[in-house]
Parts: sequence; structure tokens; C-alpha cells
Amino acid sequence: MAPVSHPNPAPPQREKLGVNLRDRFAGVLLGTAIGDALGLPMEGMGAAAIARTYPRIDRFFLLGRTGFVSDDTEQSALVAQSLARHPQERERFVRAFQWSLLGWFLRLPWGIGFGTLRACLRIALGLRKTGVSSAGNGAAMRAAIVGAFVYDAPATRRYWVDELARVTHLDKRAVEGARFVAELAAQGMNYSGADDLPRFVKSAASVVDEASAGALEQAQRLAHDGVSIDIASKELGSTGFILHTVAITTFCFLRFGHDPALTMTEAIRAGGDTDSNAAIVGAWMGAMYGESGLPTTLIGKLHDSDWFTSSRSMTLGGPSHLRALGDDLEKARGGTASTLAAYSWVGALARNAALYPVVLAHAFRVLFSR
Repeated sequence: MAPVSHPNPAPPQREKLGVNLRDRFAGVLLGTAIGDALGLPMEGMGAAAIARTYPRIDRFFLLGRTGFVSDDTEQSALVAQSLARHPQERERFVRAFQWSLLGWFLRLPWGIGFGTLRACLRIALGLRKTGVSSAGNGAAMRAAIVGAFVYDAPATRRYWVDELARVTHLDKRAVEGARFVAELAAQGMNYSGADDLPRFVKSAASVVDEASAGALEQAQRLAHDGVSIDIASKELGSTGFILHTVAITTFCFLRFGHDPALTMTEAIRAGGDTDSNAAIVGAWMGAMYGESGLPTTLIGKLHDSDWFTSSRSMTLGGPSHLRALGDDLEKARGGTASTLAAYSWVGALARNAALYPVVLAHAFRVLFSR
């Protein structure tokens, strides 16, 4: 297929749409973080085990009451950082994300998918094509912020998201999953009422082909029938397979999208890849409601301090860092240069190393809960 011309992002129509871009951009990133941190302790557990172990999901559980994010949030933050640096240059944006991803990988993150791990090794080797054949959800989980950033430029949105997805995932289904997540986030930027939700999904589904469309149609049918999350998870699946991911997140979006906290907790109650599923619906909620519409108590409990160094830099994926990235993205959309949000590399590495025993203990608990 011959290449086509793709426009640069158009200036936002703030007065016409009434969109507070800074609030929405921060909302996408913070919604991702809330869902990620809420779902992380339950990752890999089945719905029954979650219901038995966590009868109420109204706080964070990994370590005390503090919420810690994983790859879903951190990669989304790296995408936002790359967008703010190169808001109109797709190749430089993608390249900046590749190098940021390699630096992130060298800080020994926990919660990295196998497909993304292999892609990081290919980046380290200097290979031109870094994506691998994987139908996981690693590309989809970080795509929402791109959709929100170019919410009013459909051609740019699709092209940029596809290129970003292929940094790690080449499987057509994975690319389409990322495209759908970004598209629904873009639709959410124009949210004005509950009646919009089915229309948003129908519009977003137009960017995928037959395999993904079938999963989305089943999700829409079950949501229309008003089935419970237990039934939906059995029918749609909730693993890290991308067709399961787009289906169960779409179901939760349609059934519970009037309530951001409920949407995320129901995605978790489906079991399986709980952190990524909740992070994706959290991003959609942030696009629709902005930071101001998300649970403030949970935002306040997200890890946001550098415990491990004397640096004053922000914590990667912490609320202060994500809000600063929201500011950077708003300025980038307006063509204004800004000092990009910085975080401590040393602090990120030290945090990962310190929390590895907690994560491993969680993994063993999940293993024996089955």
C-alpha cells in the first residue's frame, strides 16, 4: 500500500467543545494509574478468587494502602513524554519512545510482558524493526494518551498509534487493539452525557477489522443484555490476549461507564489481566471526565515521593509526574515550549529493586489461590 499524507495535529477547538485539555490529559494518565495500581495485586487471579479474597476493592492492596503502578502507567507516561517532545514529528516521536523504553527496561521493571521484553532486547541490539509477533495487550495499554492528544485529527491518530504499537507488537490484532483503545479515548474527549457511550463504541469499532470487530460485537451484545461481570468474563475472556482485552474493557465501559471507580473495579472483578484491563478503562474514564471526575482519595494514595534518593525529581508514574505531563501536553498542543517533567532514574531503579520481594510474594499468593 502506498504511503499517504498525514496531517499534523490541529489546534484544539477549546471554546466550541468546552474541553479542558490539561484536565483531560492528566485524567487519562491518572485514570491509567488508578486502574493499574488497583488491579496489580489481583493480576493473574480468577474472578472467584478475587471475590473471595477482596470482597471490597475500594483501596490499594499491594503494600499497605499506597498504590504502586506498573508497566501500564510507566509506559503511558513515556509515551506522553515523547509526544510532548515531538508533537508534530511522528518519526522522532516513535524513536524517542523507543529509547525511553530501553531506559525503562534497564531499570529492571517488574510486570513486563514477554512481547515487550523481546522488543526491548531488539532495541538494545540496535535492530531497525523492534516489534515482535505477539497478540498481547502491551501496545493497547499505552495507546489511550495518543488518542486523547490528537482527538480531533483522525488520520494522524490512526497512523501514529499504529507506528507506536509496532515498536513492540507486530501482530495485526495487537495493532488493531491499540488503535481501538486510542480511538475510544479520542471519542471520550467529546463526552457530554451517558447516551454517548454506545455511540462512542460504535464509532471506535469502525477502525478495526473482522477478528477484533467480532469480539467487540459480542461485548456490546452482552452489555446491552445487562449481564453480570462474572458472566461477561466467562463469555469474553479476561486474559492478556488482546481480543479478550478489548472485549472485556468495552463491556465494562458500556455497562458501568457512568461511574469511573465502578468501571475500574468491575474490570478487576473479571479476573485475569486485572491491572491492564483496569488501566485501559481508567484511561477512558479520564478522557471522559478529566482528573476532576476521578476518585480524589485514590489519586492521593498513589505513590508520589522519592523514598530512595535525595533527588527532588518526581517519581515516574506518580501523580505529580502525570499532572506535569498533562501540562506539557497541553502546551505542546498549543505550540508552546515547556520544561518537560523530569523524574529520578535512580529512584525508579531503587524502587523496583526494593519492591521485587513484594511482587514475588504476590505472584506466589496468586499461584496458590487458584
